[in-house]
Amino acid sequence: MPVAARAFGIASHRPRQWRGKRVCNQRIGAGAIGIVLLWAGIGAMAEEAAPAPEAFAVPSGQEIRFLETVQSAPGPDGLAIRFRFVAPAIDRTTGTIGVEAAQADMEWLCNNFALLRVPATGPVPSQIIVSLSDREVAFGEPAPEATQFFEAYAVEGGHCVWEAF
Repeated sequence: MPVAARAFGIASHRPRQWRGKRVCNQRIGAGAIGIVLLWAGIGAMAEEAAPAPEAFAVPSGQEIRFLETVQSAPGPDGLAIRFRFVAPAIDRTTGTIGVEAAQADMEWLCNNFALLRVPATGPVPSQIIVSLSDREVAFGEPAPEATQFFEAYAVEGGHCVWEAF
């Protein structure tokens, strides 16, 4: 039997005697596999706790698609969490949604989408930044052809409060 298999107790087909009781190495291996599967299942359930919808409507009626959450880049006032969305209806040439309607949609997204997904543990972000773009744009990359709106919010009393960005 290979040394590694003996060390983990997974390859023995013979039971061995231990203080008058039979102990099988296969039970140890099966138990370890069971623990790993249980751990993986709990992790999968945690990821499924707050799934992001593929596309959804906001107060203006436009259809918006969630793109990503960015937590790795600081904001102007320290720790920030960014929620990025694609909103084709804000396109500057063919769009049907203006700046005022987009601002109302971003506030709604902050209160009804972003707040539900801010981590409950760890450092508390000083700002939530919501962005809309008429197309997918890589984070931090210039895209002069894209129409993009950004709004920053502080969280006060469980609600998003607009801040000058």
